[in-house]
Amino acid sequence: MTIKDIKEMLSNEELTDVQFIELKRDERKGVQKLLQQFELKKQKLAKQLLEHRTRLEFELDLYAKQNLSYIAGIDEVGRGPLAGPVVAASVILPRDMDDLVGINDSKSLSHAKRVEYAQLIKEVAIAYSIIEIDNSVIDKVNILEATKVAMLKSVSELPIKPQHLLIDALNLNTDIPQTKIIKGDERSISIAAASIIAKVYRDELMLCYHQLYPEFEFDKNMGYGTKNHLNALQQFGYTPIHRQSFSPVSHTTSIYNSRKTK
Repeated sequence: MTIKDIKEMLSNEELTDVQFIELKRDERKGVQKLLQQFELKKQKLAKQLLEHRTRLEFELDLYAKQNLSYIAGIDEVGRGPLAGPVVAASVILPRDMDDLVGINDSKSLSHAKRVEYAQLIKEVAIAYSIIEIDNSVIDKVNILEATKVAMLKSVSELPIKPQHLLIDALNLNTDIPQTKIIKGDERSISIAAASIIAKVYRDELMLCYHQLYPEFEFDKNMGYGTKNHLNALQQFGYTPIHRQSFSPVSHTTSIYNSRKTK
């Protein structure tokens, strides 16, 4: 077989044990390199499958013990930034989640991977909802309460009422049974899915805000207090999307004026 033939065979994962042994004996450097890449890919997939099964434990336990059909994972994005909304998402996934191997906490994924997974999650999910609570509400009720409002509204906006909630690190005031999971976005696939679609939604929103307020580099910091963001805040003042209850925004007296950039 030519190296091109072998590459195509390995890319399609069409490899029997006998073929594997034969390729191991092939002394061509190109073949051995391809075989090494193939083995690394298999090891990565095996690790992903193991992690996938681990992140299914909460869901599978509820399916088995309570015979539930609709379990919602809930997570939020944007509690820490100085600007922009807090965004919460609720996701009800099907029992068969083999299509979602590789889904993990949104913070551990690249932007491109989050966008890819967000689309997949929306296609696979039985139901999902995404809710944003803007900075004016955050300033009025505080960020923790605004987060809970966003989470509860995301649950109520689901077209199907969930039978159980899996929530990342919070308890919600609802009659629906719930499980609070510390580091839930790492330990539950339903919560991880919610974190991904919430993150992608908020990032896209902050990219739009960047067009309005380019001096703050929202396209890079997503509203978090980076050095350049803080310098812009001092130079140009706070914008309508800044959280005035957050320091150092609360110590900024001037309102944003784009004419200062000219």
